[in-house]
Amino acid sequence: MKQVLSNQSNLEHSNLSVPAFGYELIREEVLSDLLGKNASQLLYWAGKNLARKYPLDSIDDIISFFKRAGWGELTIHTLKKNEYEFHLTNQMVTSRMKKNEEHSFQLEAGFLAQQIQQHKNQLTEAYEQHKKRVNQVIFTVKWDKE
Repeated sequence: MKQVLSNQSNLEHSNLSVPAFGYELIREEVLSDLLGKNASQLLYWAGKNLARKYPLDSIDDIISFFKRAGWGELTIHTLKKNEYEFHLTNQMVTSRMKKNEEHSFQLEAGFLAQQIQQHKNQLTEAYEQHKKRVNQVIFTVKWDKE
């Protein structure tokens, strides 16, 4: 968490909020246009790269990071020997899920995969599943058996 705080202290505008419309324009339109058909895969790897730049010490720190980044309310739902299940919700998630077009939470999935990989010191992957009925994204994070 120390790295995150030092990185964020370098950002003069860390306490400012961005309108959801502006965030969505960049996330859903600009990035999609720039990355093309490979957007999901590239966002996953971008999320992993972000996690390397912002290493976090605990799941609580990861949850806090999600909130500060505006990605949503992340909760840990299930802890298993080689798997965690996280749930992501908030108004932005709900809004994105109500659109008919395809949307991806692969940036968040990659970020989670890399954070847990750094904690477990095991090769880790994250998978997203959309639960439109309850307006949430479920991330299943799995790692190799020790």
